Amino acid sequence: RWSVYKESFHSLRLYARGEQSVRKYKDELSINGDLSYLNLDWKPIPIISKFVDIVVNGMADRSYDIKAYSQDPAAIKERTDYVENIVSDMQAKGFNDQVAQQFGIDMYKTDQSKLPETSEELELHMQLDYKQSIEIAEEEAINSVFDKNKYEYISKRINNDLVTIGIGAVKNSFNKSEGIKIEYVDPANLVYSPTESPYFEDIYYVGEVKDIYINELKKEFPDLSDEDLEKYRNIGGSQRNTSSISKKQDDDNSVKVLYFEYKTYMNEVYKIKNTSTGGKKAIKKDDGFDPPKNEDYEKVNRVIEVIYEGVKIIGTGSEDVLKWELKKNMIRPKADTTKAVMSYSVCAPRLYQGRIESLVGRITGFADMIQITHLKLQQVLSKMVPDGVYLDADALAEIDLGNGTNYNPAEALNMFFQTGSVIGRSMTQDGDMNRGSMPIQELNTSGKGGKIQSLIQTYNYYLQMMRDVTGLNEARDGSMPDKDALVGIQKIAAANSNTATRHLLQSSLYLTLATAECISMRISDVIEYSPTRKSFIKTLGKFNVGTLKEMASLHLHDFGVFLELTPDEEEKATLENNIQMALQQQSIYLEDAIDIREVRNIKLANQLLKIRRKKKQILDQQTAERNIQTQAQANAESAERAAAAEMQKNQAMVESDVQVEQMKAQLEMQKMEREA
Repeated sequence: RWSVYKESFHSLRLYARGEQSVRKYKDELSINGDLSYLNLDWKPIPIISKFVDIVVNGMADRSYDIKAYSQDPAAIKERTDYVENIVSDMQAKGFNDQVAQQFGIDMYKTDQSKLPETSEELELHMQLDYKQSIEIAEEEAINSVFDKNKYEYISKRINNDLVTIGIGAVKNSFNKSEGIKIEYVDPANLVYSPTESPYFEDIYYVGEVKDIYINELKKEFPDLSDEDLEKYRNIGGSQRNTSSISKKQDDDNSVKVLYFEYKTYMNEVYKIKNTSTGGKKAIKKDDGFDPPKNEDYEKVNRVIEVIYEGVKIIGTGSEDVLKWELKKNMIRPKADTTKAVMSYSVCAPRLYQGRIESLVGRITGFADMIQITHLKLQQVLSKMVPDGVYLDADALAEIDLGNGTNYNPAEALNMFFQTGSVIGRSMTQDGDMNRGSMPIQELNTSGKGGKIQSLIQTYNYYLQMMRDVTGLNEARDGSMPDKDALVGIQKIAAANSNTATRHLLQSSLYLTLATAECISMRISDVIEYSPTRKSFIKTLGKFNVGTLKEMASLHLHDFGVFLELTPDEEEKATLENNIQMALQQQSIYLEDAIDIREVRNIKLANQLLKIRRKKKQILDQQTAERNIQTQAQANAESAERAAAAEMQKNQAMVESDVQVEQMKAQLEMQKMEREA
């Protein structure tokens, strides 16, 4: 089955590159195998390459963030305590403010500036703002491993495989010298047990065939003798000679080697010994342990999954298995240590009964018809000739111009091409009916134009069939937008095209997520066992020095890993419309709009928009109430000032009248004194 898949995948990849074999086209156009009368350009039209590039590049545009969620008891307790402190502060907010105002004591257990006011704000705060330092350290560690292994480029190759051949695979491993490694796996070299799951989670063996140079094989297995190496080299040469897939680089110094993993079960046995102090001591034993019948000993066991790994030379017998042993550094989830995870992550979204369907496989038949139509079009074009004229020499002999000049064929053609006029005679000189009354007639040889139009229609028909089958319409790549269609309609058409290929994006994200989960579990091995532990922790210091302390205890925690996708253009446009409408109605501040745009999760962004809008309404209402209160207070103060001014005015007038009367009395007294 591996060789059959290899041939099929090779053919699909050639179609995707526009390099498929032209033998079928030559057989279609040849007569009994004879092509001596055809001189055509047989180079295939790379029509499928465009469709592959559209989907693959579109998948690369959807970026994501890797998020880690700590789910061990210690982290859960820390998260629960944090929520309880916030709820306590929310309930006692009035009392805490009064204590702070009267006694100057801060009773808040959390940051008062970030304290939510409602349960909705608390839920949103826990999803957007709360992040444990150990989770940040885990995310940085996973991203560091991805960056070190250049996973961005590995992911592009995987996406190309998903689109072209319908299956993608990636491998992760750990060794003490190199740490965690992520490797691209060619599905054409993959072998696996039968499965009906597109995610291959129920396979019990999986392997990969690699072309290994003899010197590399000797480096990996130094105990091999020269005779064995020579035998393997000869086997590799015979395999290359019988292979139908040609290689541009043929090296006779390599051999095909199968690296495989096999999942099975074994008993994990412990001997429980009663100590002299009254306690119990557990001692690990092998599966064949049979304790003596003694009160001081007890045997306990559990069934666990284990993985064996092996290496075998392809084309040899069972005696040439170079390696077969219990796998070291098995991946075991902390939540269930009885399970073991294989190093290979595989996904084929359209798998059914062992058959794999791909986007390219759907349209190869239409690509063949397009190529044949293109060759037929070349045939018709090669046989086309310019339009000519028919000249009747006998009819010219009957014509006399009357001016002594001869009306010969050359003169007649010159007159016809320069003026479009021609002289003819309906009667001969003998008075009989002249059968050549039109000495020059234009020959219409453009009858093949109808064939050309028919072939062009056929070409466009099969091209449209390719679009219909794949769901990649013109709006997806903007190749032929309708000038009368609105921009919104174009976006809807492009969004529908994205929906048709969303299963490929989900498969790519599944492989990324599965790899991230394996890396999360392998990081514990690096922190706990690897001699590169210190250098690994130091490399993370360039991201965040504050997480170095948590990094040392990272292996003590259990994490759940998920991907947070950036919204697509349609989702961004919908959110932006909501933001612009809220800004126009002055329902939110500009700072709120900036915060909302930074949230990648559209659902959370809309929730944040609703909460900020409600808070803005409450603030506006409070501001309006304060303004009314301030205005009323100002009016009251103005009235008081007017009344006080009136009183002062009246008092001043009374005082002035008193002074006048006093002066009159004083003058009267002075007058009376003078009279006296």
